[in-house]
Amino acid sequence: MLKCEFGAFGGSFAGTRVLSGGSVGAVICKVQGPGRSLSTELRMRIGTPSRLLAGLIAALAAALLAGCASSIDSTAAINSDPPEKMYAEADAMMSGGRFEAAAAKFEELDRSHPYSAEARRSMVLASYAYYKAGKYPEAIASAERYTVMHPGTKDAPFAHHIIGSAYFDEMKGANRDQGTTRKALEQFKILKSRYPDSTYAEQADNRIRICEDTLAAQEMEVGRYYLKRKNYVGAINRFKTVVSDYQTTNHVEEALARLTESYMALGVKEEAQTAAAVLGYNFPQSKWYKDSFALLQSDGLAPREDSGSWISKAWKSLPVVGNSG
Repeated sequence: MLKCEFGAFGGSFAGTRVLSGGSVGAVICKVQGPGRSLSTELRMRIGTPSRLLAGLIAALAAALLAGCASSIDSTAAINSDPPEKMYAEADAMMSGGRFEAAAAKFEELDRSHPYSAEARRSMVLASYAYYKAGKYPEAIASAERYTVMHPGTKDAPFAHHIIGSAYFDEMKGANRDQGTTRKALEQFKILKSRYPDSTYAEQADNRIRICEDTLAAQEMEVGRYYLKRKNYVGAINRFKTVVSDYQTTNHVEEALARLTESYMALGVKEEAQTAAAVLGYNFPQSKWYKDSFALLQSDGLAPREDSGSWISKAWKSLPVVGNSG
């Protein structure tokens, strides 16, 4: 039990017996707990108003009690149960669908027995339990901690998979902020590049495609908005991103056609012809190519690739998507 003792020199307070002496008073607060003792001293001149003195003493006592209680709580958090017993309990909670409780138990195991064989596995399973419980921020934080402390280990791919999946599940439509989509894409690319043979690599491939398609869709939506308002430079920048960064998505055909349209509106006909030529070569049956071809033809032009164009260079830097039917 905590015990707080107060003494004041030069007067009396709260019934405490005091000794007088000198023109300077001292308030001494001592807090005692199991294995811990804190004390401090506050000196002031005698004659300090009693209300102020009482307030200072109360504040000082509260601060010391809080510090002592924190230490005691930390000590009490250590569970002396064997790690294998704690692991089995957490695993049973997972099997029973009590995911938050399982996460707490796994974290308790890691905290209580950090050097046990079960501790490392418990860390990543805690993140998975949080993910299953829909606690995505907690899942991400726990899994990120694992990737920092144990990179390259057996469960590292699993940890990256959890982080990516948590962001992936929070992805929003193309007309919304895509911050979580970019973070998910980053994690799946890390997973694919560092652990290509892991059991999560194939799913990462599929989710990378979905993330890139979503990001391309947003670029297209903004690009169309600019194009409709005759902000051709702004539109070109958006369509350029799709052609350069998301070339393997289904949006690239329209992006090339929109580039043809935007460049024609600006009078930059060589780039318009190049965009249409690349579109026609890779997607000869595309309706977007038919529209682009007709647009050029209306001005007496035809698709013609300029090898020095950024479009040609961007397209050749990545594998050709192939023809569409």
